[in-house]
Amino acid sequence: MLQYTRFTTRLWEIILVGNEDGLTNLHMVTGEGKRHFEISGTWHRNDTIFNETKLQILEYMEGKRTKFDVVLNPQGTLFQQQVWAALCNIPFGEVRTYKDIAIAIGNHKAARAVGMANSLNPIPLIVPCHRVIGSSGKLTGFAHGLKAKEALLQFEGAQ
Repeated sequence: MLQYTRFTTRLWEIILVGNEDGLTNLHMVTGEGKRHFEISGTWHRNDTIFNETKLQILEYMEGKRTKFDVVLNPQGTLFQQQVWAALCNIPFGEVRTYKDIAIAIGNHKAARAVGMANSLNPIPLIVPCHRVIGSSGKLTGFAHGLKAKEALLQFEGAQ
């Protein structure tokens, strides 16, 4: 059974979804982007199961945390799982290109597929897809809106 909570950070509201196997979704209510997210009527609200994850997100937003230690359980294909795992290796305050991630997973021609996997990342922020930029150095696609991506990268001091 999936459970959820919602809380407000200094930037926007966050909704967490998961179960005893880990966090399955993190939605940032930025008011932008293409990501549509609804709380299912079958989910149960449980604020305590997510206490540690909420604490870590708030510490991140306060500049007191640069890495997360959360049990994750994102649902996706094997390729998507590989991409999301590679994203977790991008250090706070740094960026990589889609091609960099394709190379990191051993498929240097998969930059476009990496972009698609990024757009489907169900746990943004913790799985830091916002740290991936175009090869030109420009900010490209972010399911929660480019302003949110820019705000996160500026907050992290990414160059």
